[in-house]
Amino acid sequence: MTETQFFATTPKGMEGLLADELRGLGAASVEGTRAGVSFAGPLATAYRACLWSRTASRILLPIARFPAATPEALYAGVRSVRWAEHLSPDGTLAVDFASSDSQITHTHFGALKAKDAIVDQFRDETGRRPSIDVARPDLRVNLHLRKDEATLSIDLSGESLHRRGYRERGAQAPLKENLAAAILLLARWPEVVREGGGLVDPMCGSGTLPIEAALLAADVAPGLLRSSFGFLRWRGHQPEVWGPILEEAKARDGRQRTDLPPIAGFDVEQAAVRSAQVNARKAGVAPLVRLERRELSMAEPVGEKPGLFVVNPPYGERLGEIEGLRGLYKRIGDTLKQRFKGWDGFVFTGNLELTKSVGLKATRRHVLYNGAIECRLLEIPIEPPKEGEAASTARGPRSEGAQAFANRLLKDLKHLSKWAKREGVTCWRVYDADLPEYALAIDLYERWVHVQEYEPPKTVDRNRAAARLNEALAVIPEVLQVDPSNVFLKVRRKQKGAAQYEKLGARGRFHEVQEGGLRFLVNFTDYLDTGLFLDHRPTRALLRELAKGRDFLNLFAYTGSASVYAAAGGARSTTTVDLSNTYLDWASRNLELNGFRGRRHMLVRADAREWIEHEKDKWDLIFLDPPTFSSSKAMQGTFDIQRDHVELLRSTARLLRPDGDLVFSNNFRRFRMELEALPELEIEDLTARTLPPDFARKPKIHNCWRLRWRKAGSTA
Repeated sequence: MTETQFFATTPKGMEGLLADELRGLGAASVEGTRAGVSFAGPLATAYRACLWSRTASRILLPIARFPAATPEALYAGVRSVRWAEHLSPDGTLAVDFASSDSQITHTHFGALKAKDAIVDQFRDETGRRPSIDVARPDLRVNLHLRKDEATLSIDLSGESLHRRGYRERGAQAPLKENLAAAILLLARWPEVVREGGGLVDPMCGSGTLPIEAALLAADVAPGLLRSSFGFLRWRGHQPEVWGPILEEAKARDGRQRTDLPPIAGFDVEQAAVRSAQVNARKAGVAPLVRLERRELSMAEPVGEKPGLFVVNPPYGERLGEIEGLRGLYKRIGDTLKQRFKGWDGFVFTGNLELTKSVGLKATRRHVLYNGAIECRLLEIPIEPPKEGEAASTARGPRSEGAQAFANRLLKDLKHLSKWAKREGVTCWRVYDADLPEYALAIDLYERWVHVQEYEPPKTVDRNRAAARLNEALAVIPEVLQVDPSNVFLKVRRKQKGAAQYEKLGARGRFHEVQEGGLRFLVNFTDYLDTGLFLDHRPTRALLRELAKGRDFLNLFAYTGSASVYAAAGGARSTTTVDLSNTYLDWASRNLELNGFRGRRHMLVRADAREWIEHEKDKWDLIFLDPPTFSSSKAMQGTFDIQRDHVELLRSTARLLRPDGDLVFSNNFRRFRMELEALPELEIEDLTARTLPPDFARKPKIHNCWRLRWRKAGSTA
């Protein structure tokens, strides 16, 4: 399948969110730049981006690059393109022109010169010429001039993608739809939806935030509401590719679901509420969004669980004087503190001076742009702390249970820290549900703490469980002597297969840690796991011991940490195979962080099970760490480690050289290796050897085996 280079534009500050979206849509070679992201893939990838991206503004297909320091050079470069491949001589045309650090600065002049080049070519060759239609042309051309170098592109989106098609009229100073989506993604709205929490916007205006929240919760492709895209009238359009993508989006549309979270928008202005109601009806989410007139201080939580309080108040520069708005910002803080306990507050504003009047401490600040205005999205968690948020700094008398937890955590810390210091281990498990009432797994990553709460059974009172969690989160930073803002919380449920890699958020914030003298990137907020499985630490060390001078294959590679270890051990080559572009990109970054790059270190995007069936090369050392169960849409059929491990091991062993080693690991606690089904292989159980001291409390955390071809004449 042919891969093409594309470029997606987005407002400044949203590049990371857009890059993450594109990777999730299957894009390759994703690279963020200022106000945009380049990516590669077949045309289908660009179609999906037009349909599914919530943060992009435009999807561009570059077709020519050339120097254009003069009007004549600009004209000649544009005219060198074969425009009949893109547009009929009887079609309509529009040209968008932008310039920076170039001699041609006048945008209207640049657009006119490009238009003339296209029109003149058609007139000379056919005697006919396209007409100009700036509103809805058959072909929209984008010409960007930077430092006298021109990039000429076909605009596949047509009208900007932030125009979903549902907003008929807006209240004063509305948010663009893609900016509203970015705010929701940074606020981890998808994670809150999975937890059953709701959303309240107490100053909803024309309803953009509540409507975008409903579309995201219902898994509605934002482009599904649009009547048209630019590529539909482009001569290079491939209807046979577009059709199935559109039908899939229609099938996923969940606006008729009955299990969606509660969403409410309030506003003191009745005209704004009416506008929001019109927009919600057009978006098809009116039954999902409660919109009503209500004064700010009368806003109230919705649903039975804590959720998000998201507000975009006026900034002062546009809608009034700063002094007149201080009282409004104070009421936002008072309302959040008094009426939304346990919720996470997010205030989006372009006036940092006014945020002081909120009177609440922001734990994080994200920089975004609303047009030309530099803004901040302030995160303000209200006790008790929310999943994925920093722990409370509140101090007070401890309950008997909280003191017992503090004592046990301190005991574990003293015991294991001696071992960690002696072995040079900086990332390790401090506590693992040692007290049943405090069912937490607590991992220390240098100066960061990753806390996972094992989901309490339904027989446990939710309020009591929440109270214990709150107590624990107050104790953890004190005992471990870390900044409370460096403590991150998740709820860990029983997982099947690739669910352990499920995306929870889209913040894209990575931290660098060290292990075994190597460097790795971890992420504490976006996924259930961090990107570095701590229980595999000895297994990775074993792979480094075995790797010298050998060709190494890493299957189901996740973030490639095993490949980094093998390369550090002197592997002749490494091949890293995983189905996820996101994790392959992560693996690439881990390899490069340690100085390993080039053809010796290959990354392959593929379903490992299918890949090994067709692969013909051989390896000296293979690491196989499959999921326990998988039913991924991108894979054929289902996979069950107990049911399918013999077939998988036999297929993988086929890729071993005669003296090669296959290290097989999995995390299924009830796994039983069927030794008798693999008589041709010598199988050594390494589980005990690869169990690190910090996981010894739960020795069934993983299984590990070493497999080799049985020598001729040897017996089982």
